[in-house]
Amino acid sequence: MALYLGVDAGGSHCRARLTDDTGKVLGTGQSGPANTRMGVEPLHARLLETCTQATTMASLSAADVAKVHVGMGIAGINRMGAKAKLRALPFPFASLALTSDAVIANLGAHMGADGATLILGTGSVGIIKLGEDSISIGGYGFPISDEGSGAALGLSAIRHALRALDGRSRSTPLSQEVTRQFDHVTARMVAWMDEATPADYATFAPLVMDYAENGDEIARSIVSEAAGHVERFIETIFARGATRLCLAGGLSSRMKPWLRARIVDKVSPPLGDPLDGALLLAGRPSPTD
Repeated sequence: MALYLGVDAGGSHCRARLTDDTGKVLGTGQSGPANTRMGVEPLHARLLETCTQATTMASLSAADVAKVHVGMGIAGINRMGAKAKLRALPFPFASLALTSDAVIANLGAHMGADGATLILGTGSVGIIKLGEDSISIGGYGFPISDEGSGAALGLSAIRHALRALDGRSRSTPLSQEVTRQFDHVTARMVAWMDEATPADYATFAPLVMDYAENGDEIARSIVSEAAGHVERFIETIFARGATRLCLAGGLSSRMKPWLRARIVDKVSPPLGDPLDGALLLAGRPSPTD
């Protein structure tokens, strides 16, 4: 029996799913953030930790693990030299295919067929599959990119909160809640920012969405601006030749009601999830094969 392991490694979490060639789930794993920003060695350790959870759940021996075919989608893996550095480290598997988390999300959303996916999570990126061609839009990394993402929402919330603290803008319930987490002390916010990761900023995204949905003026402005970026993403993706588009990522469902109806009408439901895409990358047969 062939065994396949898919891994989805992103800015907020790392997940793994182990299946046989029929798609039966034998084991799963989940851990914290896993992207190239954390360094190749810590990333390698996080990936092995998550994979081991899945293989342990399935009661695989070391000999069994050595027969597993693995596909991993990793945030930032296309950064210069990252893939080669990761491949130079030991993995105990029969085969290992590496690509970005965006690519596996797109593979899973269309179960290997042509299509496009806009990922709205900690970061944001659009990916299009047209035959053998793969086109990426955005996704250059926070803070220069990742428009419409959780990290971008969090950054806007922090900026507003700081301006409200020093009197440059009006305080709102959103700014008060953000600064409350730092005891309303600017120095503590600055110290936090010195060490904060994109995932740290993204932890404020649910707060921004909550206050926007409850009518907070600044929160609504932040979310409306993010929705505009999302709409431009979608329009650009179709202009580049995509005929089917899905949304993915933890922020996508909450952002969708903020999009105009004509944009929402262009969005299709995904056929699978990123781990399905990672398993296809690993070589597991598609249900349509």
